[in-house]
Amino acid sequence: MMYGQTFFHEMQLLAAKGYVVLYTNPRGSHGYGQAFVDACRGDYGGKDYTDLMRAVDYALDEFEFIDKDRLGVTGGSYGGFMTNWIVGHTNRFKAAVTQRCISNWLSFYGVSDIGYFFTKWELGKNLLEDPAKLWDFSPLKYAENIETPLLIVHGEKDFRCPIEQGEQLFVTLKHLQKDVEFVRFPDANHELSRSGKPEMRIERLNHFYTLV
Repeated sequence: MMYGQTFFHEMQLLAAKGYVVLYTNPRGSHGYGQAFVDACRGDYGGKDYTDLMRAVDYALDEFEFIDKDRLGVTGGSYGGFMTNWIVGHTNRFKAAVTQRCISNWLSFYGVSDIGYFFTKWELGKNLLEDPAKLWDFSPLKYAENIETPLLIVHGEKDFRCPIEQGEQLFVTLKHLQKDVEFVRFPDANHELSRSGKPEMRIERLNHFYTLV
């Protein structure tokens, strides 16, 4: 999907708390034609990651009031994958929140309600065809590189990105003695942030404000 010129309460809430909020439509997003949408297929964490980091660089160059030493990053679903990928490939962020994420494409293939077709659709191969490629695209492979304090947020009844994706990352980072916390939301599915129970949506947002 794409961000447009519409009200998004999370962005406004973070801005009201004093954060500078940067959100872009990197390669893989809609709004710039089908070729742009297809640009990250078979290249997750490639050109999309480059686009996001260039956006951060541009914002830092353009706006002097942004503190480059207190940057945070967050995202959900595909954005959760990208958050995991980002902290595994750069230490420029002081804190990160990964939400309803993908961490391991090998298991995602078998546990997600769309994994059996989505994996090949997005990565070009499924588990049986090229497990090594799926592992290369998995943020879990790069867990040893993560130095950014990470908060993992996941709903226990998420069937799109099942909670085991968050659990695998959490256990691995704990095993590596990294700075990580895990917040689980009971009875919450992939829609927690958008149509979940109001008290859980508020609780989720309350975890974000003091991280950076």
